[in-house]
Amino acid sequence: MDDIVAVGGRQYFFFLMLLLLSRGADFLSTWIATPNMVLEGNPVAKKLGWKWGSFVNLVLCGFFAAWPLAAIIIGTTSVLVAARNFQVAWLMRSLGEENYRDWYLEQLRQTGLPLYLFCLLGQTLLTAAVGAALVYFTGDSLIPFAVGLGIVGYALAVTFYTLLSLWRIRRAPVE
Repeated sequence: MDDIVAVGGRQYFFFLMLLLLSRGADFLSTWIATPNMVLEGNPVAKKLGWKWGSFVNLVLCGFFAAWPLAAIIIGTTSVLVAARNFQVAWLMRSLGEENYRDWYLEQLRQTGLPLYLFCLLGQTLLTAAVGAALVYFTGDSLIPFAVGLGIVGYALAVTFYTLLSLWRIRRAPVE
């Protein structure tokens, strides 16, 4: 499972489909939530935009499909990111991207920073603990190991991009 599989083989196409579906779910959930990428937390994805972001993701899916361990980790992280996006996408879409951002910023201003950070770290540390437990108790099977790493990767991504957004918000002048 940790070895490279032959490009064009049956396993390669299985992992390619896994990546295309999971990355596709992430793209779809992002598009539903923020079609103009106003709320996109990843500055690289925001800069690439939909067209170049799609192309880069297709190339990366083709590359990582040959490495099953990476494919499962990326697939797990992508599905969890998509689920998180879908959780609030309806609100982002119904309010509109700018109105949602303004509403969110107002709520953030009314909440103390220590409480916000405590809740963020509570959420992500508990999620990472599930992934870490899966990694620790895996034994010889690399599939649960890769899923566990994907869960930990998701928790790290949420923490990183949320803190990055918070840092950018706090640096921006108040209107």
